[in-house]
Amino acid sequence: MSQFRIETDSLGDVQVPVDALWGAQTQRAVENFPVSGLAMPAGFIAAVAHIKWAAAEANASLGLLENEQRDAIVSACQTLIEGEYADQFPVDRYQTGSGTSTNMNVNEVVAAIIRQQQGMNIHPNDHVNMSQSSNDVIPTAIHISAATAVQERLIPALTHLCGAIYGQESRLAEQVKTGRTHLMDAMPVTLGQELRTWREQILACKARLETAMDELLAVPQGGTAVGTGVNAGPEFAGQFIRFLKANTGYSFRELEHKFVGQSAVDAPVALSGQLRGVAIVLTKIANDLRWMNSGPIHGLAEISLPALQPGSSIMPGKVNPVIPESVAMAAAQVMGLDSTVAIAGQSGNFQLNVMLPLVAANLLDMIALLSNASNLLADKAIHGFTVNAKNLNEGVGRNPVLVTALNPEIGYSLAADIAKEAYASGRPVIDVAEERSGLSRERLEQLMDPLKLTHQEVT
Repeated sequence: MSQFRIETDSLGDVQVPVDALWGAQTQRAVENFPVSGLAMPAGFIAAVAHIKWAAAEANASLGLLENEQRDAIVSACQTLIEGEYADQFPVDRYQTGSGTSTNMNVNEVVAAIIRQQQGMNIHPNDHVNMSQSSNDVIPTAIHISAATAVQERLIPALTHLCGAIYGQESRLAEQVKTGRTHLMDAMPVTLGQELRTWREQILACKARLETAMDELLAVPQGGTAVGTGVNAGPEFAGQFIRFLKANTGYSFRELEHKFVGQSAVDAPVALSGQLRGVAIVLTKIANDLRWMNSGPIHGLAEISLPALQPGSSIMPGKVNPVIPESVAMAAAQVMGLDSTVAIAGQSGNFQLNVMLPLVAANLLDMIALLSNASNLLADKAIHGFTVNAKNLNEGVGRNPVLVTALNPEIGYSLAADIAKEAYASGRPVIDVAEERSGLSRERLEQLMDPLKLTHQEVT
């Protein structure tokens, strides 16, 4: 038996694998774009299916599709959204810049599912793609897929990370340690304060993401080919939004000037920038953890991260901070993907951006990387680290920088001399201060109490 069947499009006949649900246009794309071997993310295909579902309902409500045709399209789209037929979307990410190949891939597969399961003749273009163009479907799918992924994956992951940090933060609220600026010893802080800094950064990231999310909820569907809405009735966009909101549960709205969402990808670029911001925060946390864990003999050794795997193929007993390293690499990749999205954002030529699939795939990759990295950081690093309290307490007590607290009473110059002598002699700074400052031991203990200094309670 032949392994292929013949499908026909406007350019002629094409051989298509006999078991494939896709048609001629998808097959041409498979043959034209053997670039990366990476198909479009599943979340993006689901977003396109949501568009076909809402469009079918909108067209039926306007008397353009029969109810039987609508129901067939809706049923097929729902199976795609649920993840069935995932192997039927082989088009490479690096394809035509409008994403037409992916749009037609979905159109053809929906039509084939209906033909296979119901014996109904539904045309990929005339019915599934009715009142639509790739030029508004793909930008809208970018908005839908990215907004959904942020809300359902990244926000929960960041919330989980905040919770893990807060658990340690509250437990370590009174654990004093040496603060560091320029990686050099500075005035004391508490571990709780240090951890709260991370948590506040993440909370700020979440707030910025929510702002970017709101902009994504305005979609250009209904603009069709160039933004004017040709071949879509004037009521189509409003009806489409009504059904999309009902089907997804998200407050999508009609983009008033649809040209903006088709000729440019400003809202996705803005989201990408906020994702880069999350990556930067995760990198800061990961690097702090690595430094705090360094040692255990000749490093800071402030904390001990969970021992997850042997750290060396040659040095027995060595254990490395593998989770912070993994997170830092994921964050670096996100920053690189953001740069690519920025470049793609510059590729809006007149009425269409021509790097739409790249923007879509990168955003979803970024969200997945950040979501997974946040969960890893919470569960396998922050949740389980232990504090080396002895090291922290001894170090903060020997720190000559504590003399800073004496500045208001003895002046900067004398305080600096005391610190230099303490460094040079290796003696406790409070002993040197007692000899040279003229202040009583009791007063010095009050002024230089590390815990009090972390709360600025000294009077």
